[in-house]
Amino acid sequence: MIKLQDITEEELLYGSLACAGCGGIIALRMALKVLGKNTVLVLPAGCLMATCGFFPQMAVNVPLVSTAFPSTPSTVSGLVAGLKVKGKEDITVLGVAGDGGTADIGLQALSGSVERGENFVYICYDNEAYMNTGGQRSSETPYGAWTTTTPVGRNKMWEDKPKKDLLRILAAHNIPYAARTSISHPREYMDSVRKAKETKGPAVIHVLAPCPSGWGTDTSKTVELARLAVETGIWEMAEYENGKYKVTKIIKNRKPVKEYIKAQGRYRHLPDEEIEKMQKQVDEYWKAMS
Repeated sequence: MIKLQDITEEELLYGSLACAGCGGIIALRMALKVLGKNTVLVLPAGCLMATCGFFPQMAVNVPLVSTAFPSTPSTVSGLVAGLKVKGKEDITVLGVAGDGGTADIGLQALSGSVERGENFVYICYDNEAYMNTGGQRSSETPYGAWTTTTPVGRNKMWEDKPKKDLLRILAAHNIPYAARTSISHPREYMDSVRKAKETKGPAVIHVLAPCPSGWGTDTSKTVELARLAVETGIWEMAEYENGKYKVTKIIKNRKPVKEYIKAQGRYRHLPDEEIEKMQKQVDEYWKAMS
């Protein structure tokens, strides 16, 4: 587990324009505390670029490269190659993008980068929709959720598909290290960042990062909701390392899924029978994993 001496006291992210309670900002701040100042950050068009990366309101105290929405992994690849030519391979190249920019529009580039075995750290902060452009669905939007492109009305057009399993997609590439974690468990999350930094080759972290405005929740509840996702079994914390997949957080007495669903405005339309269906799916998943 990560030690305090592995974390810099220096604040490398401060003064951002992010919404109150932004899970993505929390994820980036903690990651930089582990990676330190000898890091080059790549951000695509999205929430974090819009709130951290525009001059003169630069909120990060490391070099920052802005790139197009689908291009985070390819830009990371170019930086890795350039630094290698210059003999500066001790610098951590960090790509950070949301779920839309990772699991959807950036997946092709990410697949290519990890397949080539390049040495970088990549973090997907998952707020479960395209939040920067108004809250459209992504392939990481969970079943039952309201978004602007899965509106709820007479036709009950809420999201009708499960989340894309990004961790197992990465495992299929035989990636050296990948993890699924949550901002609600800072020590586990930062330990994953530490492992990613120490990995020789590509390392990808998928972190749950709630968005109060998109989820319809109070800004003070971000960490609480992220923890509840883990405690209900909806969000599985796991790692893929050295060819092995393992669950890293076993919840013996899981809380009812209903507690998590009822706490969010994006689910307020769901009838009880749908929530019961979700509970059954979660129970069946964990039974199969045991």
